[in-house]
Amino acid sequence: MVGNLPVVTTSFVGRASELDAVRTALTQHRSVTLTGGGGVGKSRLALRVAEQVRDRYADGVWWVDLSNLYDDRLFTATVCDAVDLLDHNPRAPVEALCEWLAGRHVLLVFDCCERVLPACLLLVSELLASAPGLTVMATSRQAIGVRGEQLVEVKPLSMDDGGASDAVRLFRERCGTAAPDVSLDSPGSAETVSAICHRLEGIPLAVELACARLRENSLGEIAERLASRLDTLVDETAWPRRHRALRTAIGWSHELCSPLERLLWARLSVFRGPFEAADAQSVCAGGPLDADAVPRLLDRLADQSVLQRVGVRYRMLDTLCEYGAMWLAELGEGETLVGLHAAHFATMLAEAEAGWLSEQQVAWYARISANHSDVRAALDHLIETAPETAVEMAGRTGLFWPCCGHLHESRDYLERALALDTPKDPSRTRALWALGITLTLQGDHRSALRVGEECTTAAHQDGDPQSELFAAHTVGLTHLMAGRPQDAYEVCDHALITHGQSPPSGAPQLCCMVIRTFAHSALGRLTEAYEAAVALRRLSVRYGEHWARSYAFHQLAFIDLLQGRAHDAELHARAMLTSKHNLHDNLGIALALDLLTGANAVQGNGIAAARTSGTGNTFWRMLGHPNHGTPELSAVREEWELQARKAVGDDAYDSAFHAALNDDAEQGLALVMQGPLPS
Repeated sequence: MVGNLPVVTTSFVGRASELDAVRTALTQHRSVTLTGGGGVGKSRLALRVAEQVRDRYADGVWWVDLSNLYDDRLFTATVCDAVDLLDHNPRAPVEALCEWLAGRHVLLVFDCCERVLPACLLLVSELLASAPGLTVMATSRQAIGVRGEQLVEVKPLSMDDGGASDAVRLFRERCGTAAPDVSLDSPGSAETVSAICHRLEGIPLAVELACARLRENSLGEIAERLASRLDTLVDETAWPRRHRALRTAIGWSHELCSPLERLLWARLSVFRGPFEAADAQSVCAGGPLDADAVPRLLDRLADQSVLQRVGVRYRMLDTLCEYGAMWLAELGEGETLVGLHAAHFATMLAEAEAGWLSEQQVAWYARISANHSDVRAALDHLIETAPETAVEMAGRTGLFWPCCGHLHESRDYLERALALDTPKDPSRTRALWALGITLTLQGDHRSALRVGEECTTAAHQDGDPQSELFAAHTVGLTHLMAGRPQDAYEVCDHALITHGQSPPSGAPQLCCMVIRTFAHSALGRLTEAYEAAVALRRLSVRYGEHWARSYAFHQLAFIDLLQGRAHDAELHARAMLTSKHNLHDNLGIALALDLLTGANAVQGNGIAAARTSGTGNTFWRMLGHPNHGTPELSAVREEWELQARKAVGDDAYDSAFHAALNDDAEQGLALVMQGPLPS
């Protein structure tokens, strides 16, 4: 199915009437918002409804998680990321979203809207006006305010049926997971469970926190402590009286944590997304909290349902994160922890850059991608507090963000960082390089060339060989994408002759080698291009890196096609596809699919060519790429399509093409990748 709904491993309990109400509302209204207090189960209900109605929406159900946003500056970019719209045009993301949704039958689910309500109101209103086939479901602690919005209040779980109530059923099911050895069938247990659920007012999060305590406390102890506990832990202005039961459950869980667990809970509130134990150790250790103790304490907090395990990572629910942040402020550690958080992710980018030319390259791309929200938060903080570090960190994102499609965010952060008053040093030159390649990939070649020239001047001034190579790469890429391969060749060849080293000095040297190889083939110098690609592949394999290797495979496949070696072209295109998939590089995936389409067409595999072309067009549509790839392929795409159509007929080709075009991009890609690869 098309879409990106989160996968949950816990059961869904009750809410039959609410499910029916929301499903019905979605048939009658284009904007439906589930409202209610924190922890009441809005997100879980919305997800359950989305799962049940996904068959109604031919173009998918897409989940937009807004829980990691604390302001609206990156709101639209977050929505674009959620729907896999990695638009490469310099136009506004809102315009790209409207175009992407036009003519589609889609359900967008906006989760946790309360922090960005004004932005939600503006964007949802514009999207609904631009896309007649769009329906929006949202969760929020208050209404968004969209015209025609239908509100569905999500109340706590029912407690009216005694031992058969939804709240009691949830307690029993979660007890079976959290404490399977605890029996709830002994005399008086049913009454005690019912009493606990009433005390917690049927709020799902509160019930789950109580269940987590069954590992260490008896039912009777839990009931007694909840009944006698005074609600004096927090300010009523932060936790209104109507949230008393949830406040009681969270506060009680907090009290039962050890002092070090409570300290870690508070400090973890600075993370914006899921994190690994090593991240928590780096950011949260200090004072009485020893780094070696952090992994054990994380598992303790997960066992108590304060944290959730997501593979090898951990995440904290929004409501519990708010509670931790409140205590972090009480401890007076807020600013310190935000600074440590920013320093940690700045260091991560530095280590990722140092490890780029190594067998750890793919792992670094995955790690930077997984920590995207926290990298953004770190940059936001550094731009305000440490300009030089911000410029240095922003420049380092150039190896990762443009490759992974975050062009609008890359441009935004780089322009903000470069507007700061910082020294003209190699860090600033690298930031100019990153901005130049971002602008080129957006198709803004005029601005890119201007920034490239500024980068070249800066490189000459700071005198660093790496700076010279960075500058040559951004200028060379702009020339190449603008159809000036001779200029691209000359600038990169000169830089490599003058500043290249053996072994290579780092990422910019391989980047320039890629441009020089592409320029050779674009100029028709196929022998030189093939030799350069083989050398580049050999060098990349030696270091275990994949980015440059994938472009070597691109050139080998392209030249194989031009010289009549279609089978070899298929093997090389598949190798490129594998590397680009490992890097989550959707632009590279689209380029590889184009070449694989050609290889299939030339070999007479018309259906395979049609499906590959359809999947490739799905990726180009996601990218909104202004040039649909590199210039040298534009002349042969139509020829490949004609060959494929001739092999199988127009009807069969069109059927296979449109089936792939309308399929989920990842599913289509998985089908394409089922094939032989070169060793």
